[in-house]
Amino acid sequence: MASPQLNIRNKRARFEYHLEDSFLAGIVLSGTEIKSIRNGKASILEAYGIFHEGEVWVRNMFVNEYENGTFYNHKPRADRKLLLNKKEINRIEKFLKVKGNTLIALKLFLSDKGWVKIEIACAVGKKLHDKRHDLKMKDDQREMDRALKR
Repeated sequence: MASPQLNIRNKRARFEYHLEDSFLAGIVLSGTEIKSIRNGKASILEAYGIFHEGEVWVRNMFVNEYENGTFYNHKPRADRKLLLNKKEINRIEKFLKVKGNTLIALKLFLSDKGWVKIEIACAVGKKLHDKRHDLKMKDDQREMDRALKR
């Protein structure tokens, strides 16, 4: 059945992007989508946000079809509207106007009230040398931890 603690993460996001601002948003979902997400059948690895006609949408978020759904089932990769304040929408719009900036999904989770929320972040893509630097720092930290453990 459904897991009591839903926590779907995008683990590659912090490696691939410099994260600047993050926002918590609700998502407009249909009945079969929410049931499938509560069963843990969703992925946000390829999800990103777009600004369209004064609203923010998440695109390419995969929500598997509900196994008990009939012809009312949803499309797995449909665009889904995000519920944000007008102030947050304006900040995102200004950020996305700059070339090279993007809006990515970090985490999909259930709130205390049982609503599905998504954490999104304004991000700038990292260059190859930045990724190498991060890997080197991670390896150095791991070596220091090993040395302290001995």
